[in-house]
Order: sequence, then structure tokens, then C-alpha cells
Amino acid sequence: MLEENLLLSREGGVATITFNNPKMLNALTVATFEALEGVFDELEKDDAVRVVIVTGAGDKAFAAGGDIGHLGTLDADGAREFALLAQRVIDRIEASPKPVLAAINGYALGGGCELAMGCDLRIAADTARFGQPEVKLGIIPGFAGTQRLARLVGKGKAKELVFTGEMIDAEEACRIGLVNRVVAKDQLLEETRSLALQLCDRSPSAIRLAKDAIDNGLEMDFARASRYEADLFALCFTTADCREGISAFLEKRPARF
Repeated sequence: MLEENLLLSREGGVATITFNNPKMLNALTVATFEALEGVFDELEKDDAVRVVIVTGAGDKAFAAGGDIGHLGTLDADGAREFALLAQRVIDRIEASPKPVLAAINGYALGGGCELAMGCDLRIAADTARFGQPEVKLGIIPGFAGTQRLARLVGKGKAKELVFTGEMIDAEEACRIGLVNRVVAKDQLLEETRSLALQLCDRSPSAIRLAKDAIDNGLEMDFARASRYEADLFALCFTTADCREGISAFLEKRPARF
């Protein structure tokens, strides 16, 4: 069951999840995370869905972090419970066998930035803004933001962003590797959907194994990761997608995955 602040649509192999609370800048609540987890469980079972897009409703925010009012009610145990819930759901997004694209239409702050970092690719409107402003509240990122940010942009830049709590614009986010592309605001969903449809034409099993190799290989030393890649490369040759892809190439026709 979707909660009212989360919308789901499907079209042409692409599922779009929209945070739908623009009056609150799409703030992330416990209910939102619980619903989001259920949506990804549902989409994983839907073979018609090849790619997932996550975005925010309205013109101002992708997701401007956790609900500050809710945070203000938490004690240490409640804060840890909320952080572990959010981490579990973002881990679930990151581990999805289907590519997940974040279409970042505005503010991606705090938990919103952390959630975007759990997606495979991030496409930002030129008006988007990014930041981890938690230190201004006397707290730190709790949804694994310190870890994913350092892995994406490097330890020094991650410390600068977390220690200062200041926002950066989309161009700077792209320059440091936090986002993949910056597009005009009015073209964001069109450009993201175009990329999603491009991925729909690729082998789903190959994308799944490539994602596995990249994500898990980064946690290994190079030699072990290289052997892991070789194992996954070999596994490709057991799939129908591999047979179709090679046959299509030799027959000079488009592959039908």
C-alpha cells in the first residue's frame, strides 16, 4: 500500500516513484520510507519494469531531508531506529537489480541527498541544490551519507560538505562527481526518461551483473575484485541475454532482450 505522499506510475518498462508532499518540500518520514521499501519489493517482482526513476513533486524539492518536526521528538533510541530504517531502505534501493535513476528537480538536502546517493545514476535540473546541512542542527548525516558521499566525491570534499553544511549547485555537484548530468529544469523528466528507455534496450541480466561487479567490487581489494568480475563475466555466458546479444551482432540486427 502506498501512503499518500508517495506516487507510483508505470509506462513502457519504466516505473516512476514520486515523493508527493511539495508543501513540506517532500520531507522524508517514517511512513515514506516504509512505503518506499514496499514499492521496491513490488517492482522487483514486476518483470515488465526494467528501470526505476525516483523524483519529487513540485518545483522546489526532490526531497529536502527528514521531517525536522519529527526529528525534534526523538531520543537517542528513536533516532537510531529511524536512521537504521532509512539506511535499510536506501540499501534496498542501491541493491535493486534494476537500474534506479534519481531525477533531482530541486533541493536534495540531508536525507534527500543521502537517498539520491543510493540511486545508480543522478540527473539534476540546473536549478537543483545539494547539501548535508545536519551540523547546523547539531547532528550528523544518519542515513549513511558520510559513507556514500566520501565514496562518491572523496574524503576531503565530503568532509568539507558535511563540516560546513553548506549547499552546492548542480554544476558543482556534477564537477565533483555527486551527479552524472545536469539538464535544463524543463527537460529533466524528459531527459531522465530518455536515459531510462535507453537502458531498457540493454540486457537486464548484464546490467544487473555489472551493477553487482561495481558496487561489491568497490568493497574488495583490486585483485579480489578483478577475480569477482571474471566470475560474473563467466556467469553472463549462461544467460539467454548473452546468446541473444551475440547472435544479434553476428546477424547484424538489433538485439531483443
